[in-house]
Amino acid sequence: MSYELDPLPYDYDALEPHISEQVLTWHHDTHHQGYVNGWNSAEETLAENRENGDFSSSGNAMRNVTHNGCGHILHDLFWQNMSPEGGSEPEGDLADRIAEDFGSYDAWKGEFEAAANDASGWALLVYDSFSNQLRNVVVDKHDQGALWGSHPIVALDVWEHSYYYDYGPDRGDFISNFFEVVDFEEPSARYEQAVELFE
Repeated sequence: MSYELDPLPYDYDALEPHISEQVLTWHHDTHHQGYVNGWNSAEETLAENRENGDFSSSGNAMRNVTHNGCGHILHDLFWQNMSPEGGSEPEGDLADRIAEDFGSYDAWKGEFEAAANDASGWALLVYDSFSNQLRNVVVDKHDQGALWGSHPIVALDVWEHSYYYDYGPDRGDFISNFFEVVDFEEPSARYEQAVELFE
């Protein structure tokens, strides 16, 4: 299987002034493309090693599948959970579940912002299929800090390439502006899929 980079679901300037056209262009076309290329390359190495019966480079290739695969998946979620029509709070079942599992939307948001400020990679809202509840997690380097059996619902990339061009070292301002473009329509559908699978 060969992985491909899907186009952004909106124009490159659609999230301005919160995220600039330049950042989206670099981030999507160069940075995200690099993860897709890395995943494909690692899969090719694994396939060749299986065919040749030589597994001397397979450990590193598997590590690259994990790193690049997680990078591709999380970036894909990041693009999908933003839109020019974003900026409102979740509604329906996802809103109810956030209130149930966190106490309130504001409590969830405060905790999510704390995750984003502390992470060296990603802040995620996930559905934890082990505990059957929503939780926020701090994920470093795409995969370190991930919770087994969890399904990402909302993804926020807080690597410096996501915001430094627009915000300099002010990550907090970037996080605040993420909530001006986050669109809960796609995360709501993702949440409903997780509930259907595990509850």
